[in-house]
Amino acid sequence: MAKSLILCTVLLAACLALAAAQGSPGTATFYGGADGWGTMGGACGYGNLYDAGYGVLNAALSQTLFNDGASCGQCYTITCDGSRPGGQYCKPGNSITVTATNLCPANYALPNGGWCGPGRPHFDMSQPAWENIGIYQAGVIPVLYQQVKCSRNGGVRFSIAGCNYFLLVNIQNLGGSGSVGAAWIKGDNTGWIQMSRNWGANWQALAGLVGQGLSFAVTTTGGQYIQFLNVAPAWWQFGQTYTTYQNFYY
Repeated sequence: MAKSLILCTVLLAACLALAAAQGSPGTATFYGGADGWGTMGGACGYGNLYDAGYGVLNAALSQTLFNDGASCGQCYTITCDGSRPGGQYCKPGNSITVTATNLCPANYALPNGGWCGPGRPHFDMSQPAWENIGIYQAGVIPVLYQQVKCSRNGGVRFSIAGCNYFLLVNIQNLGGSGSVGAAWIKGDNTGWIQMSRNWGANWQALAGLVGQGLSFAVTTTGGQYIQFLNVAPAWWQFGQTYTTYQNFYY
């Protein structure tokens, strides 16, 4: 009896570990057209996703996953789940990794807010990404998803907007966890100034830094901290993006 109980416990643990390795259950739809161009912009504030380093392998996250913008830039590997209803529309054995670049808002004209309603883990994927794992005619498919480490080309980018005493900085192209947990800015004549999230991947500072060279510091949601020194020269301008040579690994 004791041996049987131990065997059952071991098998249960193995099943749970396998389920965790495969990912969490969710659903996926697609938008943005066959070329993915309709996914440009979005609630993370990245604008042109090619310029920001993300391209068209992206997704809008439901409210549950978007987390008020804290998930912007994170990477998810998504696999169509052929074991659930709707699984007949899967492309078996295929997975795709996407970047979170937008919010899929709830639609309260539908029951429970629709696919992206509260409590539902859902990915509204770019069509080019979605067609790697699902058949176009399906419209919606069951998936398994996992957050994974992001791999990026080049360094972190800082896109500066705002006005004289208000800086709004969109932080882009992060590797590792992909998303910003905290950020600071420093002028040539100041110490480090704590920034706060304004919306999406946009971080703000109420400071007059026009005419000063700018440095930044970022901690990712994975806990890695990097100082990006002398990112923008003293003659930087609003509307410009400044690229660094450093990036994150976790």
